[in-house]
Amino acid sequence: MPALTDFDEFRDIAKRVNNWGRWGAADEIGTLNLITPEVVRAAVATVRTGRRFTLALPLQQQGVQTGLIPGRVNPLHTMTALNWEMFGPGAIATSDDVVTMGLQAATHWDGLGHVSHGGRIWNNRPAASITPHEGAAFSGVEKAPPLVSRGVLLDVARARGATRLAGDHAVTPEDLEAAQELAGTAVRAGDVVLVRTGQIQYYLGGDREAYSFPSPGLSLRTPEWFHARDVAAVANDTLTFEIFPPEVDGLYLPVHALDLVEMGMMQGQNWNLEALAADCAEDGVYEFLLSAPPEPFTGGVGAPVVPVAVK
Repeated sequence: MPALTDFDEFRDIAKRVNNWGRWGAADEIGTLNLITPEVVRAAVATVRTGRRFTLALPLQQQGVQTGLIPGRVNPLHTMTALNWEMFGPGAIATSDDVVTMGLQAATHWDGLGHVSHGGRIWNNRPAASITPHEGAAFSGVEKAPPLVSRGVLLDVARARGATRLAGDHAVTPEDLEAAQELAGTAVRAGDVVLVRTGQIQYYLGGDREAYSFPSPGLSLRTPEWFHARDVAAVANDTLTFEIFPPEVDGLYLPVHALDLVEMGMMQGQNWNLEALAADCAEDGVYEFLLSAPPEPFTGGVGAPVVPVAVK
């Protein structure tokens, strides 16, 4: 069993990063409030060349999910109509299709209702407000405003001189500082921070098992770093977002709880940052306009996203 001080540290950090009530008792979007019109105007001003990078993985049956998380199934694509001449022979024909998938199957945002602890979700709402048929009554992903802001890539792997981080590497605030120095720009209020570990190289190379476990990721100490800078959202290139297996034996998903429940900060997973990182390293520019609105599934506690970075 872990030492009691490990759980005490989690509770202490939770108190320090807690944003409940900061934007009023009725707030459902948390740190997305930090993306103001002024922030968006400044984000647009970062565009210099018009080069665009999609950060989403293809939605396909051989996706990142291996069955490790029950119910989180890869997209199953089925044709429901094939060149159907619905208005009679010789008429214009249509083809239609349908998809069954977990909303967090591939590149996605975790919504603020994705995890709970102590029976509460973001802004001190009861976890029981998430129901089997309606989903999240509060802070569903459909409540998110258009998510467009300045993106900043913190390439932790490159800052450490590595192609990718080792599977047992917990990304620390010191790692984020080093990556920020490499980026040559300070993370500021309203930014969306993308943290590169290089872990997704396993999946891109065809090894889904190695991609999923063990995995580097954000450590218990990183939420305070983001909180101090008023970051609007954070995403990375791993399946679990935080380091897994966890830093503290028996304390699972503490970073999820700190980010989503206490801070009200959405977090993204399975983002493909490889092409963007290569371009940033080549021209030395690590800031960009980022468009990444979640698909507005009513009551959703997560949603797929096709993030686009424009430099």
